[in-house]
Amino acid sequence: MADSTSVPKHVAIIMDGNGRWATSRGLPRSEGHRAGTEAARGVVTRCRELGIRHLTLYTFSKENWGRPADEVKFLFDLLVRFLTRELDTLLTQSIRFMVLGELAELPLATRKVLSHVMAKTAHCTEMTLNLALNYSGREEILRACRRLIAQGLPPEAVTEQRLAAELYTVGQPDPDLIIRTSGEMRLSGYLLWQSAYSEFAFPETLWPDFTPAHLDAVLDDFRKRSRRFGLTSEQVSAQ
Repeated sequence: MADSTSVPKHVAIIMDGNGRWATSRGLPRSEGHRAGTEAARGVVTRCRELGIRHLTLYTFSKENWGRPADEVKFLFDLLVRFLTRELDTLLTQSIRFMVLGELAELPLATRKVLSHVMAKTAHCTEMTLNLALNYSGREEILRACRRLIAQGLPPEAVTEQRLAAELYTVGQPDPDLIIRTSGEMRLSGYLLWQSAYSEFAFPETLWPDFTPAHLDAVLDDFRKRSRRFGLTSEQVSAQ
């Protein structure tokens, strides 16, 4: 069981394995995505219980547009149904909902629901739930650079702090822990700037099977790690 007194401030998750979960059961990929939303629901609830203040879920990357059109449509329809169903829960638990990514390219119905849920939860303060939608870490950094150029800043005025202020995650701490399920060990363009000093975990469990108990086990391992941020172990001990 995870110790609620020493949890990370920000957890980010790459929810991987929905398709393989469905295929291994002789089911269509859509059933894997449907099961994945239930896993997400359980993890969000558990993070709220533990006092994790920020949770970011990698929901749809820019590369995912290359999937079959019917699968992409199903994913967005599923997202609309999920958010519509969960809005009252977000409000009850005081969870603010935000999107990281380019909304303009999403289907109109999806944009409307996303905007509605973001507006309705804007006052919530206990936790922030970010969905990375139509997201690319490289595009996010390029977008930030272009915004700085548009402001007419001279090169010497472009600092890490100024660039970070143009990212989707402005005002939020960088992830302490990034989890990728299904045993795959890569970031796939996820939070490239923000992950500079993140800890990583790669549980082999496929996302639809990832339960709050699995999350607790990952957090137990996280608590045992020594985060040095470029310091020596002696410097860390002296702090």
